[in-house]
Amino acid sequence: MAGGRPRAFDADQALDKALTVFWQKGYGGTSLPDLTEAMGINRPSLYAAFGNKEQLFLKVLARYGERMGCMVQALDKPLARDAVEALLTSVIDKQTTCDGPKGCLMVQGALSGGDTAEKMRAELSRRRAAGETALRDRLERAQAEGELPDSTDVATLAKYYSTILSGLAVQAAGGASGDDLRALVPFAMRAWPG
Repeated sequence: MAGGRPRAFDADQALDKALTVFWQKGYGGTSLPDLTEAMGINRPSLYAAFGNKEQLFLKVLARYGERMGCMVQALDKPLARDAVEALLTSVIDKQTTCDGPKGCLMVQGALSGGDTAEKMRAELSRRRAAGETALRDRLERAQAEGELPDSTDVATLAKYYSTILSGLAVQAAGGASGDDLRALVPFAMRAWPG
């Protein structure tokens, strides 16, 4: 059985171009013509290589996680306070110095769109919640190890720092500089219990 015609485009490059479009316009604000134009391919090629818009967006999210993932490295620090501070700083650095749009696809991608984007907004919300859960788990470990007082509400502390991270993303997308945002980190760390 003969195989299909070989692709006339680099799938990785096309995926990176789709990532940029979704990052700039959000899931709901991105049309198929936006994607095919940016990716330099036609609709049949897009569907054959990546599936429909929703499937492409899920592939883009995986690619984004590979490129921008700094949470795991930061949370591996021996002390939770250092881990949270490193997380804030590394997110600022990634969101203000990256190639392409500034801010965070996980936040920007969910800010616009109508009813058709609801499923992907829910997916982005689920992924942000998973990040908050990872942070809460790290804080619970710190509490069990005596780094945080027993009276610390680690769920609220994790939500606080997750909210700070989202706010930093919005500020970065709005053009705030890395220096301006890094100046906020000491203020955010004042909320650290103990």
